[in-house]
Amino acid sequence: MASGKIQYKTEEEIDLIRVSAKLLAQAHGEVAKLMKPGVTPKQLDRRAEEFIRDHGGVPSFKGYGPANAAFPHSLCLSVNEVVVHGLATDKPLQSGDIMSVDCGVYLNGFHSDSAYTYPIGEVSADVLALLRETKASLYKGIEKAVSGNRVGDISYAIQNHVARLGYGVVRELVGHGVGAKLHEKPEVPNFGKRGSGPLLQTGLVLAIEPMVNLGKKDVVQEADGWTIRTKDRKPSAHFEHTVVVRKDKAEILTSFEYIEQALASQ
Repeated sequence: MASGKIQYKTEEEIDLIRVSAKLLAQAHGEVAKLMKPGVTPKQLDRRAEEFIRDHGGVPSFKGYGPANAAFPHSLCLSVNEVVVHGLATDKPLQSGDIMSVDCGVYLNGFHSDSAYTYPIGEVSADVLALLRETKASLYKGIEKAVSGNRVGDISYAIQNHVARLGYGVVRELVGHGVGAKLHEKPEVPNFGKRGSGPLLQTGLVLAIEPMVNLGKKDVVQEADGWTIRTKDRKPSAHFEHTVVVRKDKAEILTSFEYIEQALASQ
């Protein structure tokens, strides 16, 4: 997935990523405004692409991958047991569903990447708890994204938070560096040992993204070549921010602010 060596960003480059990340956050907010039972994933995908392009950006995911099997949508829309890379369909969302919306924006020569998992209508208490704790684990990981720590410190913080609650932490899919390329070094697993992995230094921009299952950790890939779902078909949650490693506290470049404003007004 990620190739080459670790790329540290200058403050000027981080400023450019910050602008990309703001557009991404606003695009998430536009999607959130439509999030309710009856909406179709394709409607959400169309809105996100329209908004991103209207503001001078390009959806990072659309056309990603080999030309003969490129990702066909602007959003990865992953419903219920789908972990990530779900394809937009015309099937309306129903009360009781959950859906991860993963989006990337390319602007000013740089990518940004974030994801948020929504409850649709009335969702069971155990699934709401999965969403809450997966989101909390994201921030536990971000707390460790400081200069002098190692990637494994982020990984361990995420795993430690959710595994003690009995959830399954996906192994096959990981966070990553992000910048001029959507996927850069280093990989950032959601499980691992403290003090292991590459050293974190100021200027490293990472997409940290816990993917956590209500059941076991095992996943399978569907025949479409993209969709990843839980093997036991239990729900999965996914939250992601693009952050920059700093000396004392990581700086979060993406934001859930626009999502939360949209949800609060519904």
